[in-house]
Amino acid sequence: MRKIKCIVTYDGSRFSGYQTQPNQRTVQGELEKALAKIHKGKQIGVHASGRTDAGVHAFCQVFHFETSYGIPEEKWKKALNSLLPGDIHIKRSAEVSSSFHSRFDVKEKEYRYYVNNSEEPNVFRRNYVFHFPYRLNLQSMQEACRYFEGSHDFTSFSSAKATTKGSKVRTIYHASCIERDGYIEFIFRGNGFLYNMVRIMVGTLLDVGQGRKKPEEIQSIIEKTDRKFAGETAPPQGLYLWDVIYKGNREENPL
Repeated sequence: MRKIKCIVTYDGSRFSGYQTQPNQRTVQGELEKALAKIHKGKQIGVHASGRTDAGVHAFCQVFHFETSYGIPEEKWKKALNSLLPGDIHIKRSAEVSSSFHSRFDVKEKEYRYYVNNSEEPNVFRRNYVFHFPYRLNLQSMQEACRYFEGSHDFTSFSSAKATTKGSKVRTIYHASCIERDGYIEFIFRGNGFLYNMVRIMVGTLLDVGQGRKKPEEIQSIIEKTDRKFAGETAPPQGLYLWDVIYKGNREENPL
């Protein structure tokens, strides 16, 4: 058996998330449907670096699958893209060692979140940014970002619906936000993220930007390990899985 690794990008607007669900359109479901066609009806399971929720996008998601077919490694990209819908695209394919695992070998992930902070919404980008027309203090938000960096128990920034067992300690290597032409870009890099963690961090930073919370309150919210003290969960459409890193090698960003 051979193991093939693929880099995939997708528009999450019309998906019920990445993971397969009964009677729902999902990214995993479309990938496995395409692989089944190539393998003449045989079901081939795919294993991704992680899940994304309904409406969340990916610029760089990674998955692998096992196959007995002798298709050259670079040809899997063309074969899959010929069968996938237009909102999923395989950027690269390569054969990897039998020990590689898309999820368990991840060293770092990067997520980005985009907010349209202008007064008027852009109807053409409504599925790709969160329209938040209220005045924000960017400097306060930037100061607050620093409190996320480091190793912390992020229970306060995990959905109450989360089923994660074990430690909720994660390490954030970088947290920042900048403004460009009325849009605010949030960047988070870390060794792992809890369910809805990025969206809750963004919601809390927006509270800071409005003056509803002070930047230094982020530290006390983390220490309380209680979801009720953090801000609201920002909606999914502004969130992008931007990059996945293995053994210190950053995947080339597809866009």
